[in-house]
Amino acid sequence: MFLRSLLTLSGAALAICAGIGAAAAGPVDRLAGLPPLAQPALASGAARPIVAWQAFCAQYPAECRVDLNEPERIVVTATAWKQIADVNARVNHSIKPLTDLEHWGVVDQWDFADDGYGDCEDYQLLKRRRLAELGFPRRAMLMTVVLDENNEGHAVLMIRTDRGDIILDNKRDDVLTWQQTGYVYVKRESQVETAWVSLNHVSGVTATASRR
Repeated sequence: MFLRSLLTLSGAALAICAGIGAAAAGPVDRLAGLPPLAQPALASGAARPIVAWQAFCAQYPAECRVDLNEPERIVVTATAWKQIADVNARVNHSIKPLTDLEHWGVVDQWDFADDGYGDCEDYQLLKRRRLAELGFPRRAMLMTVVLDENNEGHAVLMIRTDRGDIILDNKRDDVLTWQQTGYVYVKRESQVETAWVSLNHVSGVTATASRR
């Protein structure tokens, strides 16, 4: 999927997120070992929610409801790591990229890519649902807005673990720690309420979806 990020002060539009391209390198052995230990990505206060996320939550309230009885982090075992990596790769290769305008006839819409088409947030929402069906706590799986290597808005799924925060991304099959991605982390869903929090003190960015 693609997100279009708008800088609040300048109104300048950032380009949107790309998916896995035909020229991308083949997947490495993602299941050979557990992720390296990493520092968590710390929140730094409240952030404005994505408007399309609010509409998604109104349609699918259970997907956004925070259950404080669930753990904030998952324990990464070999089995859990394999399940996470498999879901990331399978969803990446089961969806064809399509902008929200082409797909839904609107500029920005968050939804599940059940019909096989979607942009970046649609990939990640489907991954979270499939992982939740496997027993992973939604509270530990957070939709996250970043600026990618091209300074373009992009949505990823951050999974908070006992080994640090890892990222599921439609741009790659490999599951990396958040520091390994090279992205600037803007904001993510809260773990204590249905809301968003800022990351790394980056502010003034509002994301709207456009392409995968």
